[in-house]
Amino acid sequence: MKKRRILAIMHKDLVPPESVDGLSAEEMAPWKTEYDVTTALRSLGHDVRPLGVGSDLGVLRQALDEYKPHIVFNLLEEFDGEAVLDQNVVSYLELLRVPYTGCGPRGMLLSRDKALAKQIMTYHRVPVPDFAVFQRGRAVRRPRRLRFPLFVKSLSEEASLGIAQASIVDDDEKLAERVRFIHETIGTDAIAETYIEGREFYVGILGNQRLLVLPIWELLFTRMPEDVPRIATARVKWNLKYQKERGIKSAAAEDLPDGAALQITRICKRIYRGLGLTGYARIDLRMTAEGRVYVLEANPNPQLARGEDLADEAAAAGIPYEALCQRIVKLGLSRSRGSVT
Repeated sequence: MKKRRILAIMHKDLVPPESVDGLSAEEMAPWKTEYDVTTALRSLGHDVRPLGVGSDLGVLRQALDEYKPHIVFNLLEEFDGEAVLDQNVVSYLELLRVPYTGCGPRGMLLSRDKALAKQIMTYHRVPVPDFAVFQRGRAVRRPRRLRFPLFVKSLSEEASLGIAQASIVDDDEKLAERVRFIHETIGTDAIAETYIEGREFYVGILGNQRLLVLPIWELLFTRMPEDVPRIATARVKWNLKYQKERGIKSAAAEDLPDGAALQITRICKRIYRGLGLTGYARIDLRMTAEGRVYVLEANPNPQLARGEDLADEAAAAGIPYEALCQRIVKLGLSRSRGSVT
């Protein structure tokens, strides 16, 4: 394996320390992905330089000129405080003809707009919940075709930002209240979609043209009260104490209906290609008690830390964490050469 100079770009506040001795899991949590990735790449013999990026591309340009990396490992989730602007950083790298890992700007643009992504999925005959978009500065009027209960979230933000039990609404008054919350607190347009009661699945995919679909993973609520909806709120995703209290974990999906695994795999490939995704991504789905599958959204460049869904799915497929990071690097390099890997 050829050793590479890798510039790992990340938010300026998430550059990990050289040592984690004496730090708790809670203290490491904000920059765990950044630490895990850089540590794994270094263990493979690569020369890795972390770079914190905030709102100035000059910092990136200077690092590229001085360090001359073979590839940029993209761990950015925002730029200048805006989640959707990270795609512009990738576009900047493309203008400079610098190889990078993960999804390209087209795939990021299409998938980050949840409404546009659903329209494209519908064109490709992928089942999605009915939905409507509520723009900032406009009155909240629910289309008659959109029936309760509804699930309200940000149109463009990820990582369950703004999602809570109150995100599920069952009348127009609560809908308007939650939409206003998204507008005023999150600062984005809102999308409301039909709430799909059922099992929640996550499916990781690696590749550019030739795709590897990883094992289907399920979000489990082993000690959640029966009257509480099983949804991936911000607390469910990020609060370690709450996860332990409620027995929340993710694991390989079991007892799937006959043919469901193959159906889900085909759907995920269709979405990945239809949205122009590259590198690696995660598709979120729900299955009703009757076995009907709905796609919730596609996530380019999902969480890559050890112990997160993508890493665990890869391990179940026989790809250890270090090999997963190396594979992502290889995919970025091969795409820059126009390969169909």
